[in-house]
Amino acid sequence: MAVIGAGPVGLALALHAARLLPHARISLFDRREASQDVGADPRTLALSLGSVQLLQRLQVWPEELAQPIREVHVSQLQPGLPGVALGAAEVSIRAEDEGVAMLGAVLRYGELLAPLQQAWTQAAQLAPQRLASRFGTAVVGLKPLPVGVEIDAGIAERFDLAVVAEGGVFAQQARKALARDYGQTAWVGTATLDGGASGLAMERFTAHGPLALLPLRGTPTAPGTRLAALVWCVRASDDPVRGLDATQRLAVLNTMLPETAGRLTALSPLKDFALGLNAERTLVDGRSVRIGNAAQTLHPVAGQGLNLGLRDAFELVQVLRHAQDVDAALRRVEWTRAADRWGMIAATDFLARSFTWQWPGLATARGLGLAALQAAGPLKSLLARQMMFGSR
Repeated sequence: MAVIGAGPVGLALALHAARLLPHARISLFDRREASQDVGADPRTLALSLGSVQLLQRLQVWPEELAQPIREVHVSQLQPGLPGVALGAAEVSIRAEDEGVAMLGAVLRYGELLAPLQQAWTQAAQLAPQRLASRFGTAVVGLKPLPVGVEIDAGIAERFDLAVVAEGGVFAQQARKALARDYGQTAWVGTATLDGGASGLAMERFTAHGPLALLPLRGTPTAPGTRLAALVWCVRASDDPVRGLDATQRLAVLNTMLPETAGRLTALSPLKDFALGLNAERTLVDGRSVRIGNAAQTLHPVAGQGLNLGLRDAFELVQVLRHAQDVDAALRRVEWTRAADRWGMIAATDFLARSFTWQWPGLATARGLGLAALQAAGPLKSLLARQMMFGSR
């Protein structure tokens, strides 16, 4: 088996396969060098409870670095719903109400990638006859064979199966079968807040797009404050963020967030990324399988991209573990992942596109939906389970 891409999804797949497929020979390819410092990558990851549990099974979860999410609060910025009997335009999902210790967790990209790569390196050192690290080796082509795949990584090599987990961000990707540019930009950085609970994740629906704050573990600059990762989505054609300085951005954000979030007191420099949907219609093509961002790149509105990729990886290994025939196993993977994958693609696509629609009353309708969901306990709990574990 060839695994192409040593990001979190590719490394998790390679580790899981190395442990559950003891007779498989696995080669892990990545264009970066193994000596590169991956632990310093500051990007933020939001992981569902299901993803945390999968990583705990691999014994790579950095519990001391991750910030548990105890509550998720989703709300609609004005126009609100004054006088609506259903209540405020907001939904609050708490881990305590769902009978779990946390709904998920937040940590830096490097804080997860470093222990994953270390665990793989140690596994490869213990079993060099079947586990190979091919860092610093870019795969430039895949060629289907009657039984297997030929990989071009400087020289042509044949593998029974190739799993592509090398995706990248939307703006850097080649166009896939299902592609949509949302015309939105995500501004990301780190905020310091005074007040609000340490395990509180916020998502605020605004006229321009969703605005999210994800709690981070770390040492803030002042007592009584806390850190959070900021994801601020706006229309690219009418970007209200680009022309503002740090002080102005801070002031605008404080007018947009609910009191529950606390007050922003500091903001790091922000980076911007284009947002879009880019998805393959199928995961499987002959003996090649795409997972994670190589299979689908989603809008961050629900924070489910990495979680979906990890579920792809674990389901693939589980099916291969009990397979008598590889081709039949791959057909089963395509079928078993369809509901979870397409359900998440459809949900995030609908939410992302809804911020580009200019229909009268749309924001109020979205607020009514949030209020109704808050009032419907069983439905809210069903949504919480979906976000924690995906479709099962």
